Amino acid sequence: MLEECALPYVVRPVDISKGEQFGKQFLAISPNNRIPAIVDPEGPGGRPVAVFESGAILQYLGRKTGKFYPREERARVAVEEWLFWQMAGLGPMAGQAIHFRRYAPAPIDYAIARYSDEVNRLFGVMNVRLATRAFLAGRSYSIADIACVGWVRMAERAGQDLAEFPNLERWFETIRARPAVERAFAIRIAAASAVDPRDPKVRAVLFGQRARNS
Repeated sequence: MLEECALPYVVRPVDISKGEQFGKQFLAISPNNRIPAIVDPEGPGGRPVAVFESGAILQYLGRKTGKFYPREERARVAVEEWLFWQMAGLGPMAGQAIHFRRYAPAPIDYAIARYSDEVNRLFGVMNVRLATRAFLAGRSYSIADIACVGWVRMAERAGQDLAEFPNLERWFETIRARPAVERAFAIRIAAASAVDPRDPKVRAVLFGQRARNS
């Protein structure tokens, strides 16, 4: 979204394998200790504002720039339906499928099948939707498409073959070819490649967290 809107930004990596997401400075920005999160130094009223949760970030940037988030109510409802569909369904289900397929300490067949099948169902929903529309919310590219494309990009990790979903595959190739998306996909964070989720210490930080009361 930042690339699409040509907004200047600085990437500040958060090393989640070392628990940096639990530091007070980051929790002040993202109280759920998750990424992504942003700080806009030129927020409402000219004062900085922090925004966490990707859906909220996309809506905020859409309102700020007037891009990819229509103001007309009927069109906005369609965008929000598919944005929230991703937040409640595609993201969590694909994330669980990837976790149990790649990061679980031992294979759990039921979990792998449960989440892989649900991602397959959700891909099917998108495939049907895109049979008669260029983009998820209709004719125009929107924050709903931006929210979903990253998860579709990881189809293979979630146990899916995009060739089985020709309309979804066409949509993905169309979005991937956008210059802003190419630039965004090209960003690499060096520290991320060094994380080994098989390391017990890393696993304890990434997957072993319970409630914190202070």
